[in-house]
Amino acid sequence: MKYCRPRLNFSGGWLLAILAAITALPVIAETANFGTFTLSTNFNPGQGTVQGFTGGSYSLSAISNRDRDQKVCIGFADPNPDHIMVLEKDFPQMTIQVDSKGNDTTLLIQGPDKTTIRCGDDTGKSKDASVSDRNWKTGKYLIWVGTFNPGAKHDYTLKVEQQ
Repeated sequence: MKYCRPRLNFSGGWLLAILAAITALPVIAETANFGTFTLSTNFNPGQGTVQGFTGGSYSLSAISNRDRDQKVCIGFADPNPDHIMVLEKDFPQMTIQVDSKGNDTTLLIQGPDKTTIRCGDDTGKSKDASVSDRNWKTGKYLIWVGTFNPGAKHDYTLKVEQQ
């Protein structure tokens, strides 16, 4: 009886398919689409106001389905964060609000570590998103401004207020 050893054929497309799938996974960048801003205690309102525009079809629920208070994280944005906020001091209470003239926006804020997530959707009767929360610790926060529908482009102003 003759022994036949199976031959591996690497010329097939399966290897390319695996490599394409691995490289297609989104990687969260440490740079922001619209830059970094830094805040200290008693900052001026202008220091906590930045601008950008929405867009993208990356589902924010891929970062987290729910935030630390079990609020649902929804919306679509670019895989890169829109803004990086650096807090030089702890803040007991802050509000971060989007003003896109009433378009349907969402927010996802990750920081100061990878596991602390805050999410926001509609604010009262407005479709613009906001997050009002406690215990903002010193560190870096990645901020995504999303939209309810993928690819929707809207100019916005993001405003951070301390209480």
